[in-house]
Amino acid sequence: MSEKSDYQCDVLIIGSGAAGLSLALRLAETQQVTVLSKGPVSEGSSYYAQGGIAAVFDEMDSIEAHVEDTLIAGAGLCEHDAVDFIARNARHCVEWLIEHGVAFDKETQPDGKQRYHLTREGGHSHRRILHSADATGREVVTTLVSQALSHPNIRILERTNAVDLILSDRLGLPGPRRVLGAWIWNRNLERVETCSARAVVLATGGAAKVYQYTTNPDVASGDGIAMAWRAGCRVANLEFNQFHPTCLYHPQARNFLLTEALRGEGALLRRPDGSRFMPDFDSRAELAPRDIVARAIDHEMKRLGADCMYLDISHQPAAFIRAHFPMIDEKLRSLGFDLTREPIPIVPAAHYTCGGVMVDRHGRTDVNGLYAIGEVSYTGLHGANRMASNSLLECLVYGWSAAENMLATLSQIERVDRLPAWDESQVDDSDEQVVIQHNWHELRLFMWDYVGIVRTSKRLERANRRIALLQQEIEEYYRHFRISNNLLELRNLAQVAELIVHCAMQRKESRGLHYTLDYPAALPESGPTILTPPGYMNR
Repeated sequence: MSEKSDYQCDVLIIGSGAAGLSLALRLAETQQVTVLSKGPVSEGSSYYAQGGIAAVFDEMDSIEAHVEDTLIAGAGLCEHDAVDFIARNARHCVEWLIEHGVAFDKETQPDGKQRYHLTREGGHSHRRILHSADATGREVVTTLVSQALSHPNIRILERTNAVDLILSDRLGLPGPRRVLGAWIWNRNLERVETCSARAVVLATGGAAKVYQYTTNPDVASGDGIAMAWRAGCRVANLEFNQFHPTCLYHPQARNFLLTEALRGEGALLRRPDGSRFMPDFDSRAELAPRDIVARAIDHEMKRLGADCMYLDISHQPAAFIRAHFPMIDEKLRSLGFDLTREPIPIVPAAHYTCGGVMVDRHGRTDVNGLYAIGEVSYTGLHGANRMASNSLLECLVYGWSAAENMLATLSQIERVDRLPAWDESQVDDSDEQVVIQHNWHELRLFMWDYVGIVRTSKRLERANRRIALLQQEIEEYYRHFRISNNLLELRNLAQVAELIVHCAMQRKESRGLHYTLDYPAALPESGPTILTPPGYMNR
């Protein structure tokens, strides 16, 4: 039975990172916006981004060079038009952040003038990374959150998960198939509510939590990708999972990453005996793209039977290190390490989802009224490997382009405020949370073992069989018991794991972040791996 929805708005944004909040602020002058945040509003991958935002600000640099560097890092799978579009719109989107109060680091020139301090990271041919020390994400998100919280047209619902999208055809409504809103899980009240909207935006981030070891916060469980797939959207390139090469190896800080900017400022990778190894793998050494660096570390760990490798910037002046990396220095000191005096133990960890929900230049998906922006989306920017500091940039550019499209079209869309209430009449409370926890750990462990940095066809087939069995258990559990945060995330993680494995099984080559021992060479020609949901062509 359809009832008046619990919440009504013009735009529902699922996710409160850089993509979601920048879009919300761009829309809020004329639109009523609701933002869902699974945890505290600032808790997301954007907040923890250390490196910075890539944009051409140096007169010695050029948009063409930014494009070329991105294409090279993407190993032949980037879409040139998308890369060019993002690079050309980088500067004005970063300047929008500056106008909204984001303070990027500056340096004084010999003539006494100040300009933005630009650092360099792997894959970049020039210094073009604007940053706020080593906590750029925190500066960006903190600034956006403060403005969103005080804006009269933005409502932020914390501790609230999206459960699934509500679609017009599933309600039997006439006309083109479109999204009407979403069911949302209010964890404060422990009940499912409805939110109706003219447009819905997935800004949920990536799916690195599908792996046992990740640099991502707990909220990165692939929710948007899974919801979009269930709603009938195509996904692409999910086999390309970026493993950050340098995550701190320490039991008390298993998701603390050591930014690539350290290597940009001269940090070296060393074996336990102190010898360097990156020059053996690539002429760019420590500044090679992340896939090459992560595989090299993985190779040396396996070859030597070592638990970790080491990152060493102790040859740089201590004052320089502390000025440029104060947050990292402070964190390491709290754990008993001195970045200025000793090498730091590191291992690779799942970091970034390069594929996602297929979108056009405005972030529009295959479902009318449904947008996807940021890490949840596949825009064509990253190809087979993401170049450092292009991710926050993608969030900002698509936050801008999606806003431009919505502001031009939302007035033509009628909102449907009577939505079906969530039916919990056939479910019970579960006293077996241990089942969810067991399945959770099993999924993440075999994804790490079978679908990690180095893969084989046999490993992928094993993973596929295990996922199918898990999904049967999860779906039965989902039908019979009341919703919980862990159940929602487990359901979405299992769905995304299946999509990752299916993409990986289709790619019969090694390229970028996808490396398989059965097909170690790259094909002469290649394109994106696109998965189409059942019944897609009939829509």
